[in-house]
Amino acid sequence: MIEQALLDQTRVLSDRLIALQTPIRILDAINWDRKTKEEFFRQKAQKNPAIDQSYYAQRDLGFNPAELRQAFSDLQRDIVRQLGQLSPITQFMSKMCREYRDVIRMLEARGTPDFHNLSVELFGHPRDVFHAGEPSLSELAVMLQQPLANLLGADVLPEESRDIPAAEAVEKLKKQLDVSMAGVGVQVMISDGIVSDAAAGSDRIKLNQDVMFSQRELDILEAHEGWVHVGTTQNGLAQPYLTCLSKGTPSATVTQEGLAVLTEIITLKSTPRRLSKLVNRILAVTQAIDGAEFVDVYRHCLELGMSEDESYTLAQRVFRGSTPTGLPFTKDLAYIKGFVLVYNLIRVAIQLGRIDRLHLLLVGKLSIDEFRLVSELHDLGVITSPQFVPPHFKDLRGLATWLSFGRFIGNLSFDQLENDYRPLFI
Repeated sequence: MIEQALLDQTRVLSDRLIALQTPIRILDAINWDRKTKEEFFRQKAQKNPAIDQSYYAQRDLGFNPAELRQAFSDLQRDIVRQLGQLSPITQFMSKMCREYRDVIRMLEARGTPDFHNLSVELFGHPRDVFHAGEPSLSELAVMLQQPLANLLGADVLPEESRDIPAAEAVEKLKKQLDVSMAGVGVQVMISDGIVSDAAAGSDRIKLNQDVMFSQRELDILEAHEGWVHVGTTQNGLAQPYLTCLSKGTPSATVTQEGLAVLTEIITLKSTPRRLSKLVNRILAVTQAIDGAEFVDVYRHCLELGMSEDESYTLAQRVFRGSTPTGLPFTKDLAYIKGFVLVYNLIRVAIQLGRIDRLHLLLVGKLSIDEFRLVSELHDLGVITSPQFVPPHFKDLRGLATWLSFGRFIGNLSFDQLENDYRPLFI
């Protein structure tokens, strides 16, 4: 066990890290304003939006980049000096300091090629592979695209009607969360400043005031934004010493989004259209890397059957922080990339008989490569077990059985199965 004096010092350093991170708001710093969208459609969607480096230069980051980078460097030195270079606490917090310095550099580079390069370092590239010889992220997306297109094209699984206005959706989602996250006190509110349909904060979920929702979408938001994003934030804040687990670095964001997507799927809340949306994000990022401009991505989205508004939103997600003719922001790889990483972690835990460790995914915001470190810190008493645990993690027997059987089925040849069963559907 670690001496109490060192634990107390850990809390002080962790709180310093949270304070330094507070003004960093990646999406606020790179999202385009409403006027940009209005002007794009006023031009009949024929011209790229007028976004360049000067556009971002006019938007204050809310902090002095050089001073904040130096403050993270000073904090990292204090962590090493006070806790020891070989301490697992030092390893964990030092990695966070390094990532936040890279985030600051990325935001400084808005509107330049370096923005994309730093984005790739933090979130990855669509042609990354998990292991040598395996499909890349973009290839996995293409592999998923065809069966999803078959399901959506057959129209045998129609989407629920989006007939719930944002104001009503706020009330409905709040009631659901009051039951499934009793005692957490999650707030739900309307916002006019987000690009996506919804976004989560530390204790709240914001719904886009211009969007209509279906009940299925509210169920997905309950699991994705509520159980995972708000839940892990609150678990991080409840940590006695490493309160910085409440803040997500880019590598932690990948795990967070992967865990959230996995949660949607294993609780049977997700839909083919929802998964198709995540796949299209990877393909759009890949298009931009291959030279497509904003209008090219926008038009391709229209060809896929998206509405004008959906097409603009997806194209904006790809090019925010960059320029309409530049290379993309790669954060949207996080959903499928994170899903693969989390899914494989759970499979290996089951294979090794260590399913008892899986609740540590919920102690706060962490990356997969930090899981061993988090396990060690939990055993040392530095990290406590999560206070909020979503329903599907409270009893892991069903999840373990499902994944174990999935491993067995996965060893069967799908090509042969298709040959055997195809005549039954023709």
